[in-house]
Amino acid sequence: MKILYIGGQKSGKSYLAEKCVLKLSKYKKPYYIATYDNSYGDKSMQKRIDNHHKRRVEKFKTIERIKSLDKIINNDDTYLIDCLSMWLLNHIALSKKKILKELKKLLDTSANIVFVLNDVSSGVIPLDKLSRKYVDMSGILGQMVAKKSNKVIKVEYGLQTRLK
Repeated sequence: MKILYIGGQKSGKSYLAEKCVLKLSKYKKPYYIATYDNSYGDKSMQKRIDNHHKRRVEKFKTIERIKSLDKIINNDDTYLIDCLSMWLLNHIALSKKKILKELKKLLDTSANIVFVLNDVSSGVIPLDKLSRKYVDMSGILGQMVAKKSNKVIKVEYGLQTRLK
């Protein structure tokens, strides 16, 4: 089963995705794949990471991994990937083809995977090339995951709406 949770920043998507994964995994402790590259020294982002970690520490096995997620997926397990937006940022220097190839490997596994993705598609077209690439690729990733997912959940203000 593949499920996509999409929403804006601080919409509650990670919390709802965590609850979904715990129900989905039933008898076996699920994996939480944290994709943020914490090498930037951003203290406010570290605080967010710490809050996420406190919430999940007893319920999930955490794997901090910024690239090559397909190499750690076991078909018999359940995973939360939080989040594809950070994963994309870690890959932004790569070609579109390489990014999509790695994502396809994740989507083709038989593992249960719940994806979290920030919705950045409602803003204006960014002026700089790198930001445009990020927003465009985020939309392309979202479409690709939504197409392959059994469920797609839009989250706004802690409320979820099933799109698929």
